[in-house]
Amino acid sequence: MMRLAGKTALITGSARGIGRAFAARYIAEGARVVIADINISAAEATAAELGEGAIALELDVTRQASIDACVAAAVAELGQIDILVNNAAVFTAAPLVEISREDHARAFDINVTGTLFMMQAVARQMIAQGVRGKIINMASQAGRRGEPLVAVYCATKAAVISLTQSAGLNLIEHGINVNAISPGVVDGEHWDGVDAFFAKHENKPLGQKKAEVGAAVPYGRMGRADDLTGMAVFLASSDSDYVVAQTYNVDGGQWMS
Repeated sequence: MMRLAGKTALITGSARGIGRAFAARYIAEGARVVIADINISAAEATAAELGEGAIALELDVTRQASIDACVAAAVAELGQIDILVNNAAVFTAAPLVEISREDHARAFDINVTGTLFMMQAVARQMIAQGVRGKIINMASQAGRRGEPLVAVYCATKAAVISLTQSAGLNLIEHGINVNAISPGVVDGEHWDGVDAFFAKHENKPLGQKKAEVGAAVPYGRMGRADDLTGMAVFLASSDSDYVVAQTYNVDGGQWMS
């Protein structure tokens, strides 16, 4: 059964990685998907690879004009937005005494402010069109706890969990469900960069940190983007109609809440 048949989804930061995996699964479940990304050439390539169920739109979540233009273009192309996935984010890490205001501001601008104002723009559109929609934010296990070298990123993802709770309680009166997914350690291009950071600051060979965190996952390995797609479909489908303001851990058993 195609659980998202006839639905339209806008996924931010979906030219690659987890966002791309969500887009592919949503299309397989019958949805049409907007590949929204700051790298429009990469978004267009991904949309072409995914086929006629995907379109590409340029989106910079740090600029309100870009958010508004992307939402308007998505509605013009697809008629309405039923599902929003706030996936665009950046990772940052540094010892506390080395954190710069510029790095802090960029991380919060993308991970938190971008998430908030994407929710706002899409929720306004859903309300205007009478759409009982689904909004899914991407949190992280980093938002559940502090980490010695990752203060800023952890804080941004804790803020995403909090925003999900507040927005969920506010928007459900309009029939819009807001929930979040909290991944653990997910292998891929992102974690290659994280591994390089820890290699530098913990004096480890490249690949050692990745091997260590993978071995520490109770499931026995790091996650993969495809491990998250089932939850993404559930939260986008009618099966989650009574689920409001929750953040689900999909992390191989790393965090229990």
